[in-house]
Amino acid sequence: MNLTEKSKFENFKFSKENSFLIDNILKKYPANQLGSAVMPLLDLAMRQCNGWIPEAAMKEVGRLINIPFIKVYEVATFYSMFNLKPIGKYFIQFCTTTPCWLNGSDDLLEACKKYLKIKCGETTEDGLFTLKEVECLGACVNAPMVQINDDYFEDLNKTNLIKLLNDLKNENKVKIGTQIIGRRGAEPFKNMEKNKNA
Repeated sequence: MNLTEKSKFENFKFSKENSFLIDNILKKYPANQLGSAVMPLLDLAMRQCNGWIPEAAMKEVGRLINIPFIKVYEVATFYSMFNLKPIGKYFIQFCTTTPCWLNGSDDLLEACKKYLKIKCGETTEDGLFTLKEVECLGACVNAPMVQINDDYFEDLNKTNLIKLLNDLKNENKVKIGTQIIGRRGAEPFKNMEKNKNA
């Protein structure tokens, strides 16, 4: 772990803007059940800490909702969406659950590892990409797909996946959603011809 990145958050406190958001989040829960706000507060902490949650942030979340650190830690370590160490600028979550797997996600994941020269759970030397294998992300109709940061990229093949990674690396504009030209959302392929002629 990068010691500079780690030490930057040793005395974690939520920003003024996030403190305002926290007040609104906590209003959604009964006073005797504030512990239920652990997940949205962890997400907020992770976004403030550049995509990962240091121990100090977990302690602050526990303090705010009056639950022990170990309970916060249990949640943070259970869900794959929470990162407990620094990540790259682009956090690639690769779905390999059944629909994506049946459509070739294993081959795409291998191509991604080879292109980036990293394994799952690692970050590229330039700090741009972190790769993680995850369970279903819920875009099965457009499988195979990946989530990069907060965006979905769907209907992937080796060619458009490598192009996507190249575009991100070179800070080019990328197309979010389906990567099939002419397809809108998750429409059936037979509708694509109709839409072209409309």
